[in-house]
Amino acid sequence: MAFTFFFRDQPVLEYAVEQTIRLALGRMRIKVWDAGCALGQEPYTLTILFAERLGSAFNNLYLDASDYDSENNFGDIVKQATYKYEELQRIPADIFKKYFDKQDNALYRVCNKVRSRVFFQYHNLLSLKPIGSDYALVVCKNVLLHFQYSERIEVIKMYHRALSPGGYLALENTQKMPNEIAHLFEQVVPDARLYKKVR
Repeated sequence: MAFTFFFRDQPVLEYAVEQTIRLALGRMRIKVWDAGCALGQEPYTLTILFAERLGSAFNNLYLDASDYDSENNFGDIVKQATYKYEELQRIPADIFKKYFDKQDNALYRVCNKVRSRVFFQYHNLLSLKPIGSDYALVVCKNVLLHFQYSERIEVIKMYHRALSPGGYLALENTQKMPNEIAHLFEQVVPDARLYKKVR
């Protein structure tokens, strides 16, 4: 399981959210796929960032969070959305106060407003079958490094099929777009692995 935490790579995620809103605002649904969501820190971070920017259109957001683990416990943890206080230290204080509710035993739960927009399902990326279509944004971090080079190419092709025209793909900063499929995307900024679907 990849190590992650709330608000990891915050500047990149914020920029991805801003670009996605420009693309999708006004649609009946703003669809996002967080592929490889682990224990939920990243999809809830993304959903909070959308909540801060969308206003009343927030209810149009549908964030599909997916992962695959042999013990099949990710789903329960993501759906429960309860975390120890020490796991939440990196969250800006105003965001923490606004979006987390204190539970018993020093645990905090993501508020219902945010939880209600996140939909978890188990999914094996190497099936090469996307969990949906017409996504304005796909986020895949801390996953592709575990795959062989040829597998990465095929998974990114799958993301391309799942994205709506002009949709965005955010990858781990250490993962370069393979040359074989670079023509399918345009890098949005030089210092982040944020790409726009161009074909």
